[in-house]
Amino acid sequence: MAETNWYVLRAVSGQEKKIRTYLENEITRQGLEDYIPQIIIPTEKIFEMRNGKKVVREKTLFAGYIFVEADIKYGEVAHLITSMPGVIGFLSWNDGKTSKTPIPLRAGEIKRILGKIDEVAVIEESSSLSFSKGETVKVIDGAFSGFDATVSEIFDDKKKLNVVVKIFGRDTPMELSYSQVEK
Repeated sequence: MAETNWYVLRAVSGQEKKIRTYLENEITRQGLEDYIPQIIIPTEKIFEMRNGKKVVREKTLFAGYIFVEADIKYGEVAHLITSMPGVIGFLSWNDGKTSKTPIPLRAGEIKRILGKIDEVAVIEESSSLSFSKGETVKVIDGAFSGFDATVSEIFDDKKKLNVVVKIFGRDTPMELSYSQVEK
């Protein structure tokens, strides 16, 4: 079994996914899965409203950096990683010799980074708000933005609500998504 450590790989910003794909293909082609088991690009999901629809977009947490678990002392592993197109090199320090020595991440650092990735996933799952019938909410998106509404029906599986908005003294029923209202 290979002795792997986590290293930070500097890459051209915006090319991280392409580089990861190149690396994964080359690793499987050369059969080095035991020596380079994981390649991670920490990302977070951002929810935006565009044209009245909720759009999910992925944002890289550390632009220009890729986290690689590897045994760089084995054969040509370090050379394979650094020779990929778009790779600048390992995050390293100059040890006074002709080459720079890659610095492995400490266990606490990688746990914090991996924990942040897991935390983003948990936040995304728990972002579903709980509403109750008769509750007053404020419409924050759409034609009736800024109006107060009363919840009449809840559809948790679709993440939608039927609400009643009072307009000119009349009750007007509407169906809105969870992202279009706030408590």
